[in-house]
Amino acid sequence: MDINLLRSLVTVVSVVTFLGIVVWAFGAGRRERFDEAAHLPFADDEIADRSALTSARR
Repeated sequence: MDINLLRSLVTVVSVVTFLGIVVWAFGAGRRERFDEAAHLPFADDEIADRSALTSARR
């Protein structure tokens, strides 16, 4: 086995893996879950704001 053949195989496997990850990440079935995860940092701020308002009213 020549080193250039090995390099070519590694390149092909890497490209196929990358394309598989892209298809998985942008699949329609996962969009809702990823959108929800993207908004999690903002949800923590809303919870903190609510608890600050509640404690300020007491």
